Amino acid sequence: MTARTLQLTEQLRRYVLAHGARETPVQRALRRATRRMPRASMQIGAEQGALMQLLARLAGARRCIEIGTFTGYSALTLALALPPRGKIVCCDLSEEWTAIARRYWKRARVAHKIDLRLGPALATLDALLARGGAGRYDFAFIDADKENYAAYYERCLKLVRKGGLIAADNTLWGGTVAYRFATDADTRAIRAFNRKLLRDRRVEMALLPIGDGLTLALKR
Repeated sequence: MTARTLQLTEQLRRYVLAHGARETPVQRALRRATRRMPRASMQIGAEQGALMQLLARLAGARRCIEIGTFTGYSALTLALALPPRGKIVCCDLSEEWTAIARRYWKRARVAHKIDLRLGPALATLDALLARGGAGRYDFAFIDADKENYAAYYERCLKLVRKGGLIAADNTLWGGTVAYRFATDADTRAIRAFNRKLLRDRRVEMALLPIGDGLTLALKR
């Protein structure tokens, strides 16, 4: 990141959305529906979704994991990038939010690619490992409670194959990670996670200033 990195004005943000992401009508409809919700900021942006689709296709992803599904935009986006028999295991706790997701997955005709697991994500990931899932996944997306990021990452590192990709959202956490006065539990957890990945020689990594910060880790 250099001093020349652009700050997104509202006008420039709209330009990026108009020229940087090829959304389907269902994706746009889901973003509009989620925008009206009290916790709409939990949804990733269209430009981040486009990047994740491209990365999944570059990785030749057939099997994915998502931790934190909310109303389903990121899962929908990944499912659209998967081949016909591709699968994404989605972990979430909320029946209310994921009920919205299910409707839009069905409209987009990708529901058959998505295996939604309601319950604590760590238990779901441990169950996948217990059933021989180690090294069988191509792509993982972490976007859930921040205090468990390190634990989610360690499970995903076992589940993805060599050359597989792990993406972690919110790693700039509204910018608070850079300021010492921010000492809440979530900020401290994200700082610790960022330090962990920087030092982790099991992966190649990059932290991108897209959305609320997106860290990519490629398993060696």
